[in-house]
Amino acid sequence: MPDGEPACRRVLLKLSGEALMGSGDFGIDPGVMERMAREISALAETGYELALVIGGGNIFRGAGLAGGGMDRVTGDHMGMLATVINSLAMGDALRKQGVDARVLSSLDMNQVCEPYAPYRALEHLDQGRVVILSAGTGNPFFTTDSAASLRAIEIQADLLIKATKVDGVYSADPVKHDDAVFYPRLSYDKALADKLGVMDATALILCRDHDLPLRVMNINQEGALARLLAGEDIGTLVSTGEHE
Repeated sequence: MPDGEPACRRVLLKLSGEALMGSGDFGIDPGVMERMAREISALAETGYELALVIGGGNIFRGAGLAGGGMDRVTGDHMGMLATVINSLAMGDALRKQGVDARVLSSLDMNQVCEPYAPYRALEHLDQGRVVILSAGTGNPFFTTDSAASLRAIEIQADLLIKATKVDGVYSADPVKHDDAVFYPRLSYDKALADKLGVMDATALILCRDHDLPLRVMNINQEGALARLLAGEDIGTLVSTGEHE
């Protein structure tokens, strides 16, 4: 974290499903998965309590098929299952790095992974395990961003990190707009009022109302996650304070 901010001990890392694709168009790039698992493993070894929420966009997006005529509830349940697939893959990759990782699901599937409950996740964190929280909130119409915000609050995380393919938050898409302004600091109120696309409104409001800081960063920069938690000012910090 930047100078003057307290160190974070318990962190929830939100990974987009697309981040697992690497340079591909679909699925999981084993090399990318291994690199992320290696970085997460190193952080766990240094004493950070880590929880992960992984999206499913590399496999399936319920909202997309709903636009094509599929029932939205059915599509969202399929999307939740995609997040379980990604979570199981990450759990396996972490265990190969020697990490005691546990996958918890908001949908009941005891033969595949443990059912999610806040007390169960907290018990694992207290034992030094990495927990991977899958299947979103278990309810349709909620994004994995909202699930990440909710779970971060439930496990009393010090920081929520949204790891994406971009360097942080801009006033507009920097690929399409050369004059897009980068925000090193941003208030939740401005992110909501300007519809900056940081996360969906439900996720932002949850973070704002529980005074949970959010950091948006590029996960494709190797070592950036460790540098961020070691004190380097990386990406955009979204909080209840003033924006820059």
